[in-house]
Amino acid sequence: MNKARLGNRLRVARAEANLSQEELAKLVGVTRQTISAIENGQYCPSALLAFLLAKKLEKPVHELFFLEGDNT
Repeated sequence: MNKARLGNRLRVARAEANLSQEELAKLVGVTRQTISAIENGQYCPSALLAFLLAKKLEKPVHELFFLEGDNT
């Protein structure tokens, strides 16, 4: 059984919005380290945080986050 994990395009979307990790973090109420950890796949955001990020970056959630390795 393959294990699915959450992939993201947060770094690309943040760059397109011309925001630093620190700026995006302040907009959604987390630390810069949290944004870095999400971008590097070390932290899986809550649904609430995922939706907040999508709203601030003006992207649909499914454009920022997707399943990797899901063969089902």
